[in-house]
Parts: sequence; C-alpha cells; structure tokens
Amino acid sequence: MRLDKFLKVSRIIKRRSVAKEICDRGRVRVNGRNAKAGQDITAGDVLHLEFGKRILEVEVLATAQTVRASQANELYRILSQEEKDEPELL
Repeated sequence: MRLDKFLKVSRIIKRRSVAKEICDRGRVRVNGRNAKAGQDITAGDVLHLEFGKRILEVEVLATAQTVRASQANELYRILSQEEKDEPELL
C-alpha cells in the first residue's frame, strides 16, 4: 500500500493530499530513510512523522484499503509521540 494512502486510511492524517505534501517536504521517514508518498508500506515498517507541533513514531501492524473509523487505530501502534514548543511551517 502507498504511504500516503496508509496515512489517510489509518487516519493519522485526515487528507491524502496533506499526507502527500508532508512526504514531499521530507517530513516522513520509513525505517529511518526519507520516504516519498508512493513508497510501499508493509506490516512491520516503522514510520517517523513530523507535522505541525507533533513528532510521531508508529509501527505498521496491518494495511487495508478501507477500514471503519473505529478500527483505524488497529492498523498501527504508537511507539513514541511528542509535542514541539514551536510549530514549524509546512
């Protein structure tokens, strides 16, 4: 599954266009490497995201084309999460 679609389906990011923009700006790493929006994601990958005031690191548990909102958080596990004092501009 594409990285930008996973971010949308898992509801980590609300819109796919925003997920693509964050990837294009180098704010997303997969397994320690900068990632493009079209990169394939599989279970076991670790995503590091920096957006707004948040830094989020998650492990992908599963990928699915569609899920209900109540089940979206079952696609990933949060490894770490922190808030920055100063938000950076996208």
